[in-house]
Amino acid sequence: MTDFSSPGSEPTPWADTLVLLQGAEIFWLSTVRPDGRPHVTPLITVWADGALHFCTGRTERKARNLATNPGCVLTTGTNLMSEGLDVVLEGAAVRITEDHTLRRLADRWACKYDWHFEVRDGAFWDSEAPTGGSEPGEQAAGEAYVFRVQPTTVHAYGRGEDYTATRWRFEDGASVKA
Repeated sequence: MTDFSSPGSEPTPWADTLVLLQGAEIFWLSTVRPDGRPHVTPLITVWADGALHFCTGRTERKARNLATNPGCVLTTGTNLMSEGLDVVLEGAAVRITEDHTLRRLADRWACKYDWHFEVRDGAFWDSEAPTGGSEPGEQAAGEAYVFRVQPTTVHAYGRGEDYTATRWRFEDGASVKA
C-alpha cells in the first residue's frame, strides 16, 4: 500500500507478520453490539490451522455480540511511534465445538500461556475460574466458547526507519498457511 508507506519502502514480508500473529500474547478484539455500538476488549489467542483462535465465557459481551454479528477485527502490535509492527486481522468468528479440535487448541493454550483447559461438551472448561456468587476463595468450573477467525484481510503497519503499510487478502476462505 504505497500511498501509506514511506517512499521506496519494501512491503512487510508475510513471514514477519506470521511470527507476530503466532507469538503475540495480547490481541484486542473488536465486535459490534446488537445496537451498533462498538465493543473492544483485550484477550489472548493462539494461531493454528491458518487462523487465530480465542475463547470467552458464553455470557460475555463479546460472545453475545458474535452470536448476532460474527464479523470482527483482531489487532496486536506496539504502542511505540519509532519502531515495531502492528497487525490488523479481519474475519468472521466461527465457534469451534469439535472436542478433538478443542483438545488440540487446549494444548496450544497450555504451551503458550500455561493455562490448562478441560474439554467437554464442545467447550473449554476452566476448573480454576471464579464464578459470580461464589464464596470468597471458592472456585467453580467456568465454561468458555472457543472461536476461530479465518482471516479475510490482514494489514501490517511497520514503523522505524521506514513506515510501511502492507495488505493481504484471502478470498473464498483460502487458508493462510503457517
